[in-house]
Amino acid sequence: MQKSKVWNILFTGMLAAALVLTGCAGTTQTGGTQTEQAGTESQQDSAQPAEPTEEKEKVLRVAFGMGESEWKLFNDEILPAFQQETGIKVEAIELKQEDLVNNLTAQVQSGNLTIDMFAQDVNSLSSLVTRDLVEDLSGYRDRIPDTVIPGMMEASQFDGKLLFLPYRPNVEIAFYNQKKFEEYGLEVPKNWDDLLQVAQAFKEKTGQGRVAIKANLQIDNILHMFEFIKAAGGDPYQLNDEGSVTAFAFMQKLYPLLNEQSTTANWDTMNQYLEKDSVYLGQNWPFYIPEFHKNGKDEIQAYSGWAGPVKEVHLLGGEVIGIPKGSTKLDEAIRFAEYLMSKPVQELLVSQLAWPAVRSDAYGLVQGYQKPYFEAIKGALDKAEPRGNVPYWADAEKIYLEAFQKAVMNGEDVKTTLDEAAKQLEQIKNKQ
Repeated sequence: MQKSKVWNILFTGMLAAALVLTGCAGTTQTGGTQTEQAGTESQQDSAQPAEPTEEKEKVLRVAFGMGESEWKLFNDEILPAFQQETGIKVEAIELKQEDLVNNLTAQVQSGNLTIDMFAQDVNSLSSLVTRDLVEDLSGYRDRIPDTVIPGMMEASQFDGKLLFLPYRPNVEIAFYNQKKFEEYGLEVPKNWDDLLQVAQAFKEKTGQGRVAIKANLQIDNILHMFEFIKAAGGDPYQLNDEGSVTAFAFMQKLYPLLNEQSTTANWDTMNQYLEKDSVYLGQNWPFYIPEFHKNGKDEIQAYSGWAGPVKEVHLLGGEVIGIPKGSTKLDEAIRFAEYLMSKPVQELLVSQLAWPAVRSDAYGLVQGYQKPYFEAIKGALDKAEPRGNVPYWADAEKIYLEAFQKAVMNGEDVKTTLDEAAKQLEQIKNKQ
């Protein structure tokens, strides 16, 4: 790609307009992407397909989960520039994310592919791999920029094979009300001890908890649970090891000091609680940053977050790109993936949609009020780790949430609770 040429195409007309950010409606479970949230929960049926094309044109059919504002940027800026450079027209396919695996299974088995390329949550890849639905892209490693963040490379590989390509990372950061922290003479917590002290101080000074975590007994809850476990050096897939016990004991101690809205906090409501000043400190995906600014809430600032006794860690969300097994559009798909990973496109996604960049050198257009937020995002991405893909995940979710409810919310013995949960995890592993 000729960078200068693409740059000019992408930014035609933009110099005359003020920089406007539109919130990325977020990712999936992990914020896979914040199209909702979990990325990362992306609704692929929200795509705005392009007009049908004539058969003589080169067409690449993609299933990406994005919101209306995101598709608008793609249709207005990114896709026309790609077509002008390559002669390849990209068309969006309407497909719900939950239907992707079964849809691809039928297509790959029949040999009748109507999807040439897709994006999928980094933490929902195991079914695609175990069913052998994706092309091995190991021969295209050299197409991936050296500046792509390590966590996305890790998430894209299985057993040493590159089965996916990095595309759109996501990570939660810690949002805090700067005015309230200053008013009560408190500093943002940098470790677990600080977090406990801040939570206690706010409760004593204001009469109610002002720190929130996502304790909603849903997938958001597991995200925060895993981060606490990993920060204590634990293995969430073992669950009764020393680090896991340490993490649950800490969460049990923290829970009574939290804001009551923790039980309903998710990718969406956490922003509302912060914006309405009922919560002064809480982690969430970064997609709402432009709205905080637009709504006059610049006192809602952010930093990467707090460390546990072993390390600071954030679960990596977002999406990677896959190409269906047997695709006849492999070359076209690789060109489009390479284009999406390019610095000009990534800078555009950062500046216009507040997407975290898949590469560390794509923050050149960040200006003004955006800068501290993206410093927080970059800091969190540096410490981000994939949740991990296991084939028994759907059955495991209930076990994690029951353990949290018993030990953290109900105050039951941590070791006993985790020993029982670990046995249940082992049982479902052995069924695979």
